[in-house]
Amino acid sequence: MIRSWLLAARPATLWASVAPVFVAAALAAGDDVFAWPRFAVTLVAAMAIQIGVNFANDVADAARGADTEERIGPTRAVASGLISARQMWIGIAVAFGVAAVGGIYLIAVAGPAIAVIGIASIIAALGYTNGPTPYGYRGLGEVFVFVFFGLVATVGARYVFDRTAPVEAWLAGVVMGLLATAILLANNVRDLETDSAAGKETLVVRVGRRGGVAIYSAAVGGAYAVILLAIISGWMPVWTLLSLVTLPVAVPLIKTIRSETAGPPLIAVLKGTARLQLLVAMLLSAGILADRFI
Repeated sequence: MIRSWLLAARPATLWASVAPVFVAAALAAGDDVFAWPRFAVTLVAAMAIQIGVNFANDVADAARGADTEERIGPTRAVASGLISARQMWIGIAVAFGVAAVGGIYLIAVAGPAIAVIGIASIIAALGYTNGPTPYGYRGLGEVFVFVFFGLVATVGARYVFDRTAPVEAWLAGVVMGLLATAILLANNVRDLETDSAAGKETLVVRVGRRGGVAIYSAAVGGAYAVILLAIISGWMPVWTLLSLVTLPVAVPLIKTIRSETAGPPLIAVLKGTARLQLLVAMLLSAGILADRFI
């Protein structure tokens, strides 16, 4: 049973919630306002929200017939019968409950703005594939991911330290949002045929495989462009050029998604994009800290 829950949590993609918090923490340390308790609680709450999102997607896709035997990729817990829909909804409540408990602490130390962020994140998470008009089925999933796993996650995580949202946090949020969006695009390129058959109109279904691959490439390349522009403009320290060390990781991912249509290579792109986001976040963080302490 534990393995089934781990499977439903989709651990390979959880870096999307971890990476923005790491960058925000580095920015806070660079401004000499970092605090370990706030960092730890924010990290746990962010991961709990993403796990809740993944659980909600699992149960919703099963109900709508999007997760069939023809689907390429890891087994989905509800569709395969490993976890019942009722059990999954309990899991969703637990995940968001953990996030809410963390939110109470963060509200106490950082003010009511955190309540707005938390409530909006949970509502957006539940509306992604659930409800009468799930926007994930209307080609808007990438917008949700960019906003909530990029801008909101990064700027919100920076805000908890001293109730400020500096420009560099917004720029880092754009970088994190583009890479998190690329993770979703890789997933949806892989699932193009089964999503289309189930009536799940993701952005990739709407624009086709070629269009989806082009947007994926633009998202990954755009992340590096934003970093360079932030450095040139003086909003990011020169040390953050360290993040460009990840280009040899990014280029093969783009080449693979452009040339492959089979399941295993596309699954590798999905996992590789998640690792890429973490690597970029860690090196951005290292560059920010180096500028502060070296």
